[in-house]
Amino acid sequence: MNISLNWLKQYIDVDLPVERISEILTDIGLEVEGIQKVESITGGLRGIVVGHVTECVQHPNADKLSLTKVNIGTDDMLQIVCGAPNVAEGQKVLVATIGTTLYPVDGDPWKIKKGKIRGEESQGMICAEDELGLGKDHDGIIVLPENVDAGTPASEYYKLEDDYVFDIGLTPNRSDATHHLGVAKDLAAYLKINENWKNNVKDADVSQFHVDISHAPIKVNIENEKDCPRYSGIMLSDIKVGESPEWMQNYLKAIGVRPINNIVDITNFVLHEMGQPLHAFDADNIEGGEIRVKNLTEGTPFITLDENERKLYASDLMICDGADNPLCIAGVFGGIGSGVTEATTNIFLESAHFSASTVRPTSTKHLLRTDAAKVFEKGSDPNITVIALKRAAILMKEYANATITSEIIDLYPEKILPQEIHVVYANVNRLIGADLQVDEMHNILRALNMELIPIDDNSLKVRVPTDKADVIREVDVIEEILRIYGFNKVPIPDQLKTVINYTKYPNARQIRSTIANYLSANGFNEMMGLSLVESRMYGETNGQHVQINNTSNMHLDIMRPDALRSGLQSVVHNHNHQQSDLRLYEIGRTYGVQEVDYKESDFLSLFLSGAEQPESWSSSDKKEVSFYDIKMWVTSILNRLNIKTYQISESESSDLSYGLKYHRGPSILAEFGAVDRKILKGMGIDNEVYYAFLDMKSIIKGGSKSKVEIQTLSKYPSTDRDLALIIDEQVKFEEIVSIASKTEKKLITDISLFDIYRHTDHIGVGKKSYAVRFVFQDESKTLKDKDVDKVMQKMIHNLESKIGAIIRS
Repeated sequence: MNISLNWLKQYIDVDLPVERISEILTDIGLEVEGIQKVESITGGLRGIVVGHVTECVQHPNADKLSLTKVNIGTDDMLQIVCGAPNVAEGQKVLVATIGTTLYPVDGDPWKIKKGKIRGEESQGMICAEDELGLGKDHDGIIVLPENVDAGTPASEYYKLEDDYVFDIGLTPNRSDATHHLGVAKDLAAYLKINENWKNNVKDADVSQFHVDISHAPIKVNIENEKDCPRYSGIMLSDIKVGESPEWMQNYLKAIGVRPINNIVDITNFVLHEMGQPLHAFDADNIEGGEIRVKNLTEGTPFITLDENERKLYASDLMICDGADNPLCIAGVFGGIGSGVTEATTNIFLESAHFSASTVRPTSTKHLLRTDAAKVFEKGSDPNITVIALKRAAILMKEYANATITSEIIDLYPEKILPQEIHVVYANVNRLIGADLQVDEMHNILRALNMELIPIDDNSLKVRVPTDKADVIREVDVIEEILRIYGFNKVPIPDQLKTVINYTKYPNARQIRSTIANYLSANGFNEMMGLSLVESRMYGETNGQHVQINNTSNMHLDIMRPDALRSGLQSVVHNHNHQQSDLRLYEIGRTYGVQEVDYKESDFLSLFLSGAEQPESWSSSDKKEVSFYDIKMWVTSILNRLNIKTYQISESESSDLSYGLKYHRGPSILAEFGAVDRKILKGMGIDNEVYYAFLDMKSIIKGGSKSKVEIQTLSKYPSTDRDLALIIDEQVKFEEIVSIASKTEKKLITDISLFDIYRHTDHIGVGKKSYAVRFVFQDESKTLKDKDVDKVMQKMIHNLESKIGAIIRS
C-alpha cells in the first residue's frame, strides 16, 4: 500500500523528517518497506528559469528562426535561437539553461547543450509546455505575465512540491489502515502518547452536503443481506465528464493510481482517503431504474471493464439492474456497459459494505486483485458508507458540475455495532511484559478512538470502532495498546534463564540436517517443490488425492501425492534455463487419503540428470549419469546414517522403467531407478532422469545410534564372478540373495544386481534376465580360482533347482 506524505499532511499537522515518520509507522505495525521521492513534474523543472526577451530579430540564415537576447537575471545576456512563431521582444519566458535535462511529454529525456544553429550560437532554449512536461501544447513557447522577475526558478513560479511516498507492507489484520485517514489517526495516536502532540486529525468535511432536487429514480433491493449488510447510494445528474483537478491527479499519481476522469478519480480519491470503495454507474444504463444485489446462476457470462468475458460462480455477489442484467461484481470489478463514459450525464453512486468472506474468494477466483477488493477483504467499516457518499457528492458538485437529485438511499437491515470487549488490567501487563499504569492504558485506548466503559478497579469494557474488524478479543485490544505504547519500550530482563535440554534418539531434525549437509557438500542443490500440484498430471485419482479448493490458482487443485512430479517440474525449469547437468534433492512431504483420514509422509528425493562430471579442461569424459550413480548416492546416504542391513528387491513402481528398492520386510527405506520415458515425455523432458525416493520415517526409525565401527583394509584381495540368470518374472532378487547367502556365508561379501533384461523373442514370455555380481574375499588368505569356482558351481546348482534359473552363457 502506498501512502503520500503530502496527502497525509492534509489530515495531520506534523512537521517531522520523512525518516522519523517512517520509523514511527513501522513501530506501530505499518511497516515501511521503502520510501520514494515523487515529483509532480518529472525533473522538478531543475535548470529552468524565467527569462526576459530583450531583443528578437530574424535569424540571418533561416526564415523561420528568430535570434534572441535573453536576460535570466545574471550579468550576461544569453543568445538563444528560437523557432517558435510567437516569440517576441519584451516577453517573459521559460529558459532551459545549458546542462539542463528536459523531460518532454512525448519522447525520451535529453540534455541542453551549447551549440550553433544555422551558424549562430545558441546558449539555451526557450521552452513550450510539452517540452517541460507541463502540458501537451506545442503551438508556441510559454509566455508568462510581465510582473514575473527574470531569474526566478520555474519550480518557484509553479510552486512545485516534492512528495514522499511510503510503501507500507500492510498486513491482513489492519483493516483500519487501508487509507490515508486511517494512517493519520494511527500516527496521531502514537504522537499523542509518546511525543505530547496536542492537535487532532482533520476528518473529511461533509457539512456542506445538501440535496439539490429530490426525485429518487433508482430503487434498491438487497436479496442477499448476509453478503451485503449495508447498501447506500445517491443520484447525481447533469454531470460533465472531464479532467479532475491537478491537485487530485497529483495525489493519485503519487500513489500509483492513473487519473482517468473527474468522476472515476473522485471515487478513487475517496477510497484512498477514507477507505470506502465507491462505484459510479451510468444511471441511464440501469434497466428498470432498479438495483438488485443478488447471486446469479453458476456459469452466467459477464464481460468486465477489461473486456474479458468471465463465467460467474454461484457464490459471486453481483450488482444487477431491474432485469437481472449483471452490472458489477460486488466489491471487485465493474462491467463494461455500466461504467462512466464521456457521454455520461447521470450517475448512480454506490457506497456499500460487502462481507469480506464473499469478496475475497470472488476476487481470487477471477484473478481480479483490485484496490476495492483489497479493502473489502480486510473488512471495511460498515458505518462510513453515507459519509463517503456525501464526501464524493460534494467533490462532484465542485469538479464535475453535478446536481444531487435524490436523497441518500441507505438500506441497513441489521446495524453493525462496535464490539464491546472486557479487558483486565493485569492481563495487559502480563502479556506486554511491562508495568503500565491504568491511566496510561486509558490514554492509549482513547487516543485510538476507543470508548471506555468502567467496570471495577481491576478491569474495564472497551468499545472498539467498527473500522477495526480484527479487534474482537481481549488479546487484540492488548496488542493495540502495545503498538502505541511501543515495542521498543518493553524492558529486556537482565537475566536469561534456561534449562539443559536434550532429545532422545532418533532426532528427526538432526537426521534431516545430516542428510542435507552431506548432499550439499557433495555438489547437490536443494530444491523446494510446491505442495500444491495439478491433478491432471496423475489422471484418475480414485479418491486417493487430497483435493483443494484453490481460489488463487484453480489449476493447482490437489496436495502432491508423490515427490516425483513436483521434482520433475524443477528439472524442467532447469532444463529450460540451459542447466542440464543436475544433482537435486528435496526433503519434503507428500499427502494422501487413507480410508477416512488424511495421511502425510516425509520424504527425501534425489534427481540426477546430464553429465556425470562437469566439463573441464582436465577431462574430456562426457559420460552421462546412470542407474549406478543414483544407486551409489542412495547407498551412501544409508551408510552415512549407519543403516547397513536391509533387503534388496526389484522396484515394482510404475513411475520407474527399472530400479531397485531397499526395504525391511514391508517397510521401504528407499526406491530408485530410471524415470519412465512416458512420464518424462509428458513433461517435455528429453534427457534421461534418475530418481530416488527415501522414506524419512523408515530411515529415522531404522538408523542405528551405535558408533560407526572402523575396519582396517584386508591384506588379501577380493575377486568377483558374474552370472546372467534367466528366471521367471515373479522371482525376486531377494530370493537370489537368500540362496547365495545360504550357499556360502563366509566368503561372499557382496551381492549386487547390475542389469535387468526382458525380451520375449530372446528369452521367452514371462521371463527376465538378471545380471548378478558376487564378490568373494577371505580375511585369512588369498582365494584361488578353484576355491571360488567350487562355490559358484554349488550356487548354480542351488539356483537351478530352487528357482528354476537358466544360466546364460
